Amino acid sequence: MADDRGGTLTSFTPRRATDAVRAVDVSVLVPAKDEAENLPLFMQLAAETFAATPDIEFEVVVIDDGSVDDTWAVLQQLRTRHPFLRPVRHRAKRGIADALRTGYLSSTGPVLVFYPADLQFKPEDIPRLVAPILRDEADMVTGFKEGKYEKAFVSGIYNRLSRTLFHVPVKDLNSVKAYRREIMDGLPVRPDWHRYMIVIAAAQGFTVKEIPVPLYPRHAGKSKFGLSRIPVGVLDMLSVWFELRFGKKPLLLFGMLGAGLFLLGFITGIVAILYRVIGGVGYRPLLTLVETCLLLGSVFFATGLLGEQIAGQRAEVRELRRQLDELKIRGE
Repeated sequence: MADDRGGTLTSFTPRRATDAVRAVDVSVLVPAKDEAENLPLFMQLAAETFAATPDIEFEVVVIDDGSVDDTWAVLQQLRTRHPFLRPVRHRAKRGIADALRTGYLSSTGPVLVFYPADLQFKPEDIPRLVAPILRDEADMVTGFKEGKYEKAFVSGIYNRLSRTLFHVPVKDLNSVKAYRREIMDGLPVRPDWHRYMIVIAAAQGFTVKEIPVPLYPRHAGKSKFGLSRIPVGVLDMLSVWFELRFGKKPLLLFGMLGAGLFLLGFITGIVAILYRVIGGVGYRPLLTLVETCLLLGSVFFATGLLGEQIAGQRAEVRELRRQLDELKIRGE
């Protein structure tokens, strides 16, 4: 299948759960970038966990996100030993958000789990994550990291800022997650926005639950994230906040700003006239302020009207994308 971003997806055949050979209850989505050393142990632990949980049928969709090591070759070998494994490949790196989207389209289960391949989270905790969803106690379950975490300070700041902006009652937004399949339908396809899946799901009315999940040292390889991600994360946070507050009605923000500036310009104009009439002198700074307020007010108002048109187009595109995804899943 040709990829619309210049890559190719190998072994990617979207299908419905009703078309599968076996019914799957849970699909575990595992983005993997240069994880050849970790995947054999990950699959071994997953196989042991699934064997100990016979009442739940699992599949594991591993998305090789443009790896330059032997990840894809290792996946082909593991595929022969583990029938629950379904490897998918991006020819070029596209990021976790795109990897999760590809995994979603490749999977069949009504419940999805986002799990990294680095073994900082062990597969043995997957059944605990999905249990509240399968019991209809929650629509999404996120794990709260327990254990030594080298980026704990940065993560703590990020989570506090997120709770302040979004008022989501969870301790850790950026961790392993289990969620109903329909949550992916409302998630914008934007780089790194998977970090705000909980926020977006909660804003759409889905219920969220948090459970503690042990965090272990990375088994092999090195982390793909550094301090350079902090500014990007803050900007993404503001972008998500704006999307949730004003994405559908941008005129509410820009129109209010424009109206406020118009009002300030009007009041300033009245003051300038009184200076002229009563005092008999003009005051140039007031005139400059009036002109500035009217000009900026017009710009903000025009921006709001333009934003409304863009929001309408985005709604149409979102609906078309949903319909296309349904056709892909049906294999039509």
